[in-house]
Amino acid sequence: MAGGSKTRIHASLVSTLLLLLPLASAIHRSDFPASFLFGTATSSYQEDVELMNSLGVNAYRFSISWSRILPKGRFGGVNPAGIDFYNKLIDSILLKGIQPFVTLTHYDIPQELEDRYGAWLNAEIQSDFGHFADVCFGAFGDRVKYWTTFNEPNVAVRHGYMLGTYPPSRCSPPFGHCARGGDSHAEPYVAAHNVILSHATAIEIYKRKYQSKQRGMIGMVLYSTWYEPLRDVPEDRLATERALAFETPWFLDPLVYGDYPPEMRQILGGRLPSFSPEDRRKLRYKLDFIGVNHYTTLYARDCMFSDCPQGQETQHALAAVTGESNGLPIGTPVKHSFNKKSTSIDASRGFGD
Repeated sequence: MAGGSKTRIHASLVSTLLLLLPLASAIHRSDFPASFLFGTATSSYQEDVELMNSLGVNAYRFSISWSRILPKGRFGGVNPAGIDFYNKLIDSILLKGIQPFVTLTHYDIPQELEDRYGAWLNAEIQSDFGHFADVCFGAFGDRVKYWTTFNEPNVAVRHGYMLGTYPPSRCSPPFGHCARGGDSHAEPYVAAHNVILSHATAIEIYKRKYQSKQRGMIGMVLYSTWYEPLRDVPEDRLATERALAFETPWFLDPLVYGDYPPEMRQILGGRLPSFSPEDRRKLRYKLDFIGVNHYTTLYARDCMFSDCPQGQETQHALAAVTGESNGLPIGTPVKHSFNKKSTSIDASRGFGD
């Protein structure tokens, strides 16, 4: 492991432990059922098996680098070195009594697919993601019992195709001025549609081909901001519902109910893609679990009939959001420092931002 990677995971784990220190004396493992899993998580190549073992955790969620397994997607062969790397990692953590929770993709994608057809903006990506998932289920599924198709796809889509701050860095005013172009008002919903159907493709493959033999579970992990009405008035309560609909229900409603939230349909109209009969057939294969990454809560106010703050993530939901009401933050800022020379952590802003 590179030195910088080890530093990042150490800092992440230490910051988490520091936040728990005030509660540590009141919480014991015996307070939880024997089946409860205490774990850590990293993305892509970062890992430190001995550190996790020393903490006494019994679960570890990590992501597989798609490019490491299939550098050219379905247009090239499987990279045996990539398969070997993850086999060794899975075997190593199992020897320590740590259960692997494997995420198929955490934002990264083979450049080949972006160059060939525009990645998540093209329905071809569904076949590529299905192929990638099939390879991983076949290579690692005899030992992996918990699969996550995507980590925070609602973040990846918004930042990649609305705000332009994550690859492939596509956006348009008022959200940004991206050199690669884009359409912040339409492309996020096309990309999300292909993510949802790629998930459906992978979950169908797992349930039809592998689950009965491997006896594992498969789900999705989403980013979730909670919203509270800024004012106790009907307009802000409805704005809160709209803001929430454009968060996790954007991805979960199609997987659970077969279509997007009605609030999104009403606002976006034709910008929101529709599901074909074949799409709906695939969506019948349901999630075994839902993962939630929750970092922060914000206030929401209605801006349906007044100017919404331009370029804000909730602009399409006709909601304006803020972390303060009458000059007071929605939560109490909590700060911890590693040592006298280190930078303090402001927990009110949320980790991972």
